[in-house]
Amino acid sequence: MILLASTWWAEMATFEKINWLIALPFSALFLIQIVLTFIGGDFDHDTGDGDVDSSVDHDTGIDFQFLTLKNLIAFFTIFGWTGIVCIDAEIGVGVSVLISTMTGVLMMTIMASIMYFMGKLTDSGTLDMRNAIGKTCSVYLTVPPKREGFGKVQIQVQGFQTLDAMTDNDEAIKTGAIVEVKDVISNEILLVQPSK
Repeated sequence: MILLASTWWAEMATFEKINWLIALPFSALFLIQIVLTFIGGDFDHDTGDGDVDSSVDHDTGIDFQFLTLKNLIAFFTIFGWTGIVCIDAEIGVGVSVLISTMTGVLMMTIMASIMYFMGKLTDSGTLDMRNAIGKTCSVYLTVPPKREGFGKVQIQVQGFQTLDAMTDNDEAIKTGAIVEVKDVISNEILLVQPSK
């Protein structure tokens, strides 16, 4: 077996050897990288310094990052294997290098784009009270009449929420009643009315 590998290696042209020397180790790194990504070994260590709320508020996702270690490993993996395929297809050295470079850059672009668009799949987590308008909910704590005080309602808006509520109704709305959200007062309080 070793003799066969030795003969196979000796019969190769220099350009083909270079492609194999690029393709094999970078393929191994690429596979290790994929395995670590799936088992959770691919993460950044935070030191815990700084204002966490500020960091979350200003997080806009991942920017487009073209030159990263992952992308370079992918580039050389594709570059090496494309070079080997071009040699087997008896394409000249110059054209092989050009095709290998183009496919490597394409792979880097695809990986950077995937990471960019995945990073944009973020949600601020901030409750937008306007999403409650028009929804029905149940009264948790009695809502006093004519905006004389606050009650509480439980509503399904961006998750299950218990929020302050007021009403223009002439009578108090008792606990357990079903109400409809008409409006939002000063961006914090739901204006409700009995559901029809």
